[in-house]
Parts: sequence; structure tokens; C-alpha cells
Amino acid sequence: LDARTVMPSVTLPCHMSLFHSVGTERHGILTNTYVPQVRPVNGLCEVLSAAGRTCAFFYNWEQLRDLSRPASLCRADLVAGKFRGFEESNRILADRVVAMFESGETPDFVFLYLGWADEAGHKYGWMTQEYLAAVRQSFECIKSVLDVLPEDYRLIVTADHGGHARSHGTDAPEDMTIPIFLRHSSIAPGELPAGASILDIAPTVAAWMGVPADPDWEGKVLI
Repeated sequence: LDARTVMPSVTLPCHMSLFHSVGTERHGILTNTYVPQVRPVNGLCEVLSAAGRTCAFFYNWEQLRDLSRPASLCRADLVAGKFRGFEESNRILADRVVAMFESGETPDFVFLYLGWADEAGHKYGWMTQEYLAAVRQSFECIKSVLDVLPEDYRLIVTADHGGHARSHGTDAPEDMTIPIFLRHSSIAPGELPAGASILDIAPTVAAWMGVPADPDWEGKVLI
């Protein structure tokens, strides 16, 4: 419950760091508008795809489309929260992931982004009753996916940033502290190593799949 994200603690920069395992000063994305990297770093999907693994994206915030490069995904589902509402689109996306697994389609890596908690934070304020209800709904969506995951899948639950009042983006602890939960029958209950960071997620996923981390990545393997 005390992992760290990166500065600025803003959605697209934080997700770029999650997928590329470098700080914002390295990938250069400092706002929610994507700009091409001056010195490109391969992201998790590019590394996995190059190793013959398949990746699928399900998300309801369109700006996340730039987290992966063309030809690195076997499936991409966007249900835009701006038009369908984030609460509804959360459920739709979770249902689509469930249906995918129930149909026998099993990508090696699945990214599911549920944006209702962030939207509720901006609309009502972080830690308000409305925000906590959005977090609860997100975990209900996660539970529905967990119930159909094949046995060999590992689950990571995390956040890109925290928040305070009705905003985020600062270096305040409320904005910089994130959870990282790892779940699988092979993972013993306990605490992650001290200093766990959003940069550690991509190397951990790659290691679980037996794929070498990109040489530019700066994070560590958590377990």
C-alpha cells in the first residue's frame, strides 16, 4: 500500500512510466498529451510482442492508446468513458474481458484500465463517499475477471497515481502513493520489498513470462 508513482503524478505520464519502466524525464511525457519520444524506449507490449507473446488492451480513457506501438497488440477494446460514462464503461470492459476468457481466447498479457475512480475523484473529491463507491465498483469489476482467470495467470492490481481534494499531479504523498497487489497461488502472502515503484511492474511482468527486460528499463523485478 506504499508503492510510489512518478512526477508529475498525472495519468498519461504515469502510465508511460508503468509500461516503459523509466521516469518521466526519460520518456518525456509530462502531460496528458502524447508526444513522440526523442530517444524511444521500448514498452512492455513491444518487448513481449517481439518475444512472440500476445497482448490485449481494454480501456475507457482514449489517451492510453499511445501506450503501445502499432502491431504490438492482438486486441484493443476502447469503450470511451467520455461518451458512455466511466461507471458504465467500467462494467462493459470487465464484461468483455470475462467474455474473452470464457470464449477460450487467452492473450499472454491483458491490460484492463478502469477509469471511474479517477473520474469520481475529479468530480467529487478523493476519499469522498462517491469516490470510495467508485473504488468499490472497480474492485467488483476486478473480482469478476479474477473469477474466470485461467490458473496460470497472475493478477496485478495497481493505480497510476493517487489524489487529493479534486486533483492530483503534485509530489504530495496523497498523489505519489499507490497500491501494488500481486495475486497467484504461487505467490506467498506478505509485503513487497521496500521501495516498490510503478517502474517495477513492466520488469516483473516480463520476468514472469520468461522474457528479458529491455536494456533501457530502470525498474526491478518485485518477486
